[in-house]
Amino acid sequence: MYTPVDKSFFEAPVLELAQKLLGQYIVHEQPSVALVARIVETEAYQGPEDRAAHSFGGRRTKRTDVMFGEAGLVYTYRMHTHTLINVVSGSLETPHAILIRGVEPIEGLEQMKENRGAQLKMTDWTNGPGKLTKALGITMEYYGHHWSDKPLFIAEGPGVSEIIAGPRVGIGNSGEAVHYPWRFYEKDNPFVSKYRA
Repeated sequence: MYTPVDKSFFEAPVLELAQKLLGQYIVHEQPSVALVARIVETEAYQGPEDRAAHSFGGRRTKRTDVMFGEAGLVYTYRMHTHTLINVVSGSLETPHAILIRGVEPIEGLEQMKENRGAQLKMTDWTNGPGKLTKALGITMEYYGHHWSDKPLFIAEGPGVSEIIAGPRVGIGNSGEAVHYPWRFYEKDNPFVSKYRA
């Protein structure tokens, strides 16, 4: 039912791609169910010139190595106990990336509920970057995977009604980059993380 987007989908400047991703589906095919969610919130990180980016100044480490690869690769990293997922953007050796911050559950709801905990209300399943990976069963093992390949991929979705841009979240020690309006989300969507601009 869901078909991965073509690799060419990801060949766009990072700020453009961050908005283009809104309204598309993340699909994680499991043996018994497909977990599907619509992207409603993203944050762009513009590589070497962006103090908030892991690759600021061209920093290349074991963790950031995948960011220097082709557009459309999966960049996963750990923050505390959470796995966070990103879409690599930019041409080869241009380490830009887009954090997926919030998604709206579409299919596989029972499995998502089980993954997150039956006591939580639905809006709390996926309204944050660490929450959504748990709900969708996405782990660090997808580091370096391509977003156009199964079983974890991006598929064409219905888009969004209206995009709001504002400052990114949790980057207080990044100088002027704190104010860049590089966080994008669908207006009035309840699955956008609680930090609203």
